[in-house]
Amino acid sequence: MLSGCVVEPARVYYPPPQAYYPPAQQYQPRQYQQPAQQDPTDYQEPAPQPVVSVYVEPPLVQPAPVLVAWAPPPMLVETPPPMPYYGAIWTGGYWVWEGNWVWAHGRWAGPPQPGYAWVNPYYEHRDGAVVFVNGFWAAPGVTFVAPPIGISIAVGIVAAGVIAGPRCHGPEGVFVPAPPGSHFGLIVPAPIGTSPAVVTSAPPIINTGMHITTINNVNNVTNVTNVTNINNVTIVAPPSATANGRAVNSSVPLQPHLAAGMTPVVHAYAPEPVSAKPIPAYVAGHQPAVLPVAQVVRPVVPPEFRQQRPSIQQEQQSPQQSPQQSQQQSQTMPQRAPQPQPQQQPQQLPQNYQQPGQRATPAWQSNPVPENGSKPVQTDGRMPQYEQQRQQQLTQQKPQQYEPKPQQMEQRPQPAQPKPAAQPQNREKKEPSEKKPEHEHERER
Repeated sequence: MLSGCVVEPARVYYPPPQAYYPPAQQYQPRQYQQPAQQDPTDYQEPAPQPVVSVYVEPPLVQPAPVLVAWAPPPMLVETPPPMPYYGAIWTGGYWVWEGNWVWAHGRWAGPPQPGYAWVNPYYEHRDGAVVFVNGFWAAPGVTFVAPPIGISIAVGIVAAGVIAGPRCHGPEGVFVPAPPGSHFGLIVPAPIGTSPAVVTSAPPIINTGMHITTINNVNNVTNVTNVTNINNVTIVAPPSATANGRAVNSSVPLQPHLAAGMTPVVHAYAPEPVSAKPIPAYVAGHQPAVLPVAQVVRPVVPPEFRQQRPSIQQEQQSPQQSPQQSQQQSQTMPQRAPQPQPQQQPQQLPQNYQQPGQRATPAWQSNPVPENGSKPVQTDGRMPQYEQQRQQQLTQQKPQQYEPKPQQMEQRPQPAQPKPAAQPQNREKKEPSEKKPEHEHERER
């Protein structure tokens, strides 16, 4: 039997899997969120800044571009002296790279060779950095060539102990530094060849938006003598960009010495160089020259720029006074004399008034029948007058007979039981007669 029989294993029943239905998702409409309005940045008066002022010897050819990680500081004010001789050109008066942003002091100089022309410095915002080309003397027939996009540009070497400033804040492209007294990091877009001195007379900016437009030719000039043709540029800025909240649309001469000679808004004058000997221009890939000690520049801001402008939210919301303002206003306002308050008259309670916690008087106690058969007269709304007299007599005779004890639990009031009518009694006192026994009365009968 063991060799021929095969035992079949027991079958196990597995129930079929139940179908899973995911719960239905409720549709929730997306709420529209209105974009928050950005408040204009309040103008902060610039703090004193150290400035290294030097004379720079400009090269005679276009130098190689230099890549700098942060933006140049705002422009400084430098009023050119009168032209010493005919043909002199105002050079300098802008920021150059010498291991740090250094102020190249302006001066009158003649061309190194006849026919050479002066080319203004070049600033470009590219990929978050600044592509800088120093100003130079261009030979006759040589024009400036902007560094093309995609070429390898050497990074400017930073001198020892230099602290980097803020990066460029503005659109990419060619620009000039911000006007004097502006926030650091801001730039002003401008066409190629624009002198940085054109923004000297512009108001300080606290936000992006100021830019320089196309050049116009002006033939009639009243503030400059012996000049018949001057190229001008137009500076445009919205109210949100300027520190005083006013729009700008002004025409400025393109020539550096004329633009630098205009009246500035913020007086941030450039310091005089310590040495009259110029330093060589920076060459990409080489160590910068040794710089003199920095000097402190303290900008002078007009009073109208020191006032804090209200934000957009404060203008939209209703004005609410702070606790300090309300307290100051209450101190300044005249105080009123105290008025006499009316005397409070005692409140008259109704006749059937019951104090809280006082039990109601049963009907048989409140309206008993008097002796003479007339209606009871209530004096205080609770019991008749003769009942009060009776209660007083009982308390006078036995003052200590009844001492009420505090009840632990309040008992329910029992229903009022009718009291039998009291018979009238004669008020005259009769002498008590001796009681006779019952058998004596029977004898008398």
